[in-house]
Amino acid sequence: MTLAQDVETSLYEQDYLLWLEQVVEQLRRKDFNGLDIPNLIEEIDDLGKSEKHAVASYLMHLCEHLLELKYWDAERDRCFRGWTVEITNFRLQLQRRLKVSPSLRGYLEEIFNEEYSNGRMLFLNKSGLEPQKVPAQPWFALKNALDHQWLP
Repeated sequence: MTLAQDVETSLYEQDYLLWLEQVVEQLRRKDFNGLDIPNLIEEIDDLGKSEKHAVASYLMHLCEHLLELKYWDAERDRCFRGWTVEITNFRLQLQRRLKVSPSLRGYLEEIFNEEYSNGRMLFLNKSGLEPQKVPAQPWFALKNALDHQWLP
């Protein structure tokens, strides 16, 4: 490891924002030899993981609120408006992410059943309903969940 890499690694650990600004400037200048490659790779990899984590979270909460609309009759009249606002919010967040990274749609398809299950678990804990009253497998498709015109 060179002295420059030691200083950059130290800067990465001591002042992340300053390190990031330095890396951006180095890239603009096309100073590839001075780049802190190991930390840059880690950061780029983490960006992808963060995007996946975000869409998974939005999908889980979207499923949770769709389940609330469909199955939580005792709270429906009082909470309907709030639930539909949250559904719209999660759909907009997902739409925004998919617009920037269309390849995330395939990822959403991969994780749909798992995130439905996670949303179902949250819903059951919140509602106190018996698990047998709510299907363990999704009864709607991902395209329905993402469709701004569709509600259960």
